[in-house]
Amino acid sequence: MSVKILVTGAAGFIGFYVAREFCRQGYDVTGLDNLNDYYDPRLKQARLEQLKELGNFTFIKADIADREVMADLFRSQKFSRVIHLAAQAGVRYSLENPMAYADSNLTGMMTVLEGCRQSGVEHLVFASSSSVYGMNSKMPYSVADAVDHPVSLYAATKRSNELMAHSYAQLYQLPVTGLRFFTVCGPWGRPDMALWKFTRAILEGEAIDVFNQGELWRDFTDIDDILKGIMSIQNVIPESMANFRNDSPDKSSAPYRVYNIGNNQPAKLTDFISAIEQSCGVKATKRYQPMQAGDVFKTFADVSGLEEQVGFRPDTPLQETVDKFVHWYKFWSSEH
Repeated sequence: MSVKILVTGAAGFIGFYVAREFCRQGYDVTGLDNLNDYYDPRLKQARLEQLKELGNFTFIKADIADREVMADLFRSQKFSRVIHLAAQAGVRYSLENPMAYADSNLTGMMTVLEGCRQSGVEHLVFASSSSVYGMNSKMPYSVADAVDHPVSLYAATKRSNELMAHSYAQLYQLPVTGLRFFTVCGPWGRPDMALWKFTRAILEGEAIDVFNQGELWRDFTDIDDILKGIMSIQNVIPESMANFRNDSPDKSSAPYRVYNIGNNQPAKLTDFISAIEQSCGVKATKRYQPMQAGDVFKTFADVSGLEEQVGFRPDTPLQETVDKFVHWYKFWSSEH
């Protein structure tokens, strides 16, 4: 009997890579996505077409906020593991359309948790975000830090996901792992993210908006490193620990763990732009702008927990990541 894996958000950026890798490793993969139009659906369809070419991939078009559909899916399929990556993404969009985040990120997380509980899933791995660190000023960000001051609704929903997951782990002994991703970059990335926006504008001779006068730092993380982290950690199933002292945000007696996945090497926004200019062979025209609502000044991942657990720490150089994306983007834009 083949091992069944559910990947939600399978037509999304990270979900596409994860579903493809599980298929390559011989698992029976079900990919779920609602193919919404938050960004160009053609990109999602193109990712999906690649997955459909794999013989052990099945696609279901559905919304994770649909309680009946999700309950039926978990009842009928009996998944061994669930990689929950579907969510309404984007910090800035959460200021414009907050209800989309309530539906996808809160109700959607609830349907996944309940489905996993009812069907006896052996491990749920879900996407959290570096945005949960909010106004924290201690660097690097550690999973041992308190994360009680989000600066966007998106961040608040992701922190809520962690708390919801912990409650299910505690109540029902459901093994759950949360992964806080740091600014994921690479081929097949999202059009709403800076790498895509800057690359498109630079190649088309348009000005780019540089926020906070360029005084921003991000822990840009290569998609291949994110994938390695996910595939490694999904094999580490958390266990309950009796008589464990719950005296730190990253420690629990429940079968629940949380990890950062970041490059551990924050880059200044101006250096990020320089890397794109080098890849494109074109200098950018810059429009300097003030800090945007919902943004944070710096992200910086402490990945010691991930390294201790699976012996892996992301280390792809930023220029290499940017080069891979720009090469892919030129092909994509020429075809579309």
